Amino acid sequence: MLLSDNNPLFAVNGSRTMKHLESIEAFVEVVQKGSFSAAAAKLGVSASHISRQVATLEKELGVNLLFRTTRTVRLRREAEPFYAECAAALDRIRTAEGTLNQEHGRLTGQLRVTCATSFGQKFLGPFINEFAIRHPDIEVDLFLTNRNVDLIEEGFDLGIRMGKLEDSSMLSRRLCDRSEFICGSPDYFRRHPVPTTLEDLSRHNCLRGTNDFWNVYEGGGRKRLPVSGSFRANSGYVLLDAAIRGLGLVQLPDYYLTGALDSGQLVSVMEEFHDPYSGVWMVYPNTRFRPRRLNALIDFLADRFGAFSPVGA
Repeated sequence: MLLSDNNPLFAVNGSRTMKHLESIEAFVEVVQKGSFSAAAAKLGVSASHISRQVATLEKELGVNLLFRTTRTVRLRREAEPFYAECAAALDRIRTAEGTLNQEHGRLTGQLRVTCATSFGQKFLGPFINEFAIRHPDIEVDLFLTNRNVDLIEEGFDLGIRMGKLEDSSMLSRRLCDRSEFICGSPDYFRRHPVPTTLEDLSRHNCLRGTNDFWNVYEGGGRKRLPVSGSFRANSGYVLLDAAIRGLGLVQLPDYYLTGALDSGQLVSVMEEFHDPYSGVWMVYPNTRFRPRRLNALIDFLADRFGAFSPVGA
């Protein structure tokens, strides 16, 4: 067995174990994530740095730990006992660190969070700021974007996802309800007939965001309906303004529309096709060890959104 008292890398009386702890962590992450790039994203370093760390570990041990190809990385059979003990040792170290921090009543480390831009600016951002004030020893990185971020590859701890979740290996927790409405202005409907079927939408100017489809609910299930039109914007507020001005129909979440619907600036149509099972979700990697700081943030956001509904805000 590679991990033993006879191996100088793990000698109890030396400093080499701690010296190579970073290399061991890199090796374990590569095995668990299946690639140098994914391990690098998780640890917040470059793939070349991870590669050097693993190479250093292999040189010290005098053993090749991994099979490497241009596309995949996998653990060698003879290195499986070594990996198992390294992974268990890292878990014990992390558990001990969490216990120590808990006893001292403080949370430390970094949290990387990503969310859709408009929802993040209006709703999530203020709560993240409040959390940061409560926990000044945590370094918070909030990244707002409307693209679908790969949490593992890009090294994020928590993602806020809208709508119905796709099947994945991620863990999730519902944050709040969310409904999408198809709307148009009274002026638009004076010039165009009110749509009543999904087929009718092909004869309307559908204002689009980053997708070329709208989410609709028909026949007991959710589906993506292709739409087209002469206007596109990657901002919900720009699309809202365009719809109010009579440029076309729009599909937006309720937290954009409440004021415009209440004031009569927009009229909701085709409500029988609205998805009743949509929501806003916290999504995070399914790892054996989840830091206390991440658990604290998840519970904090669930509590805050539980007492506050974005609809009508």
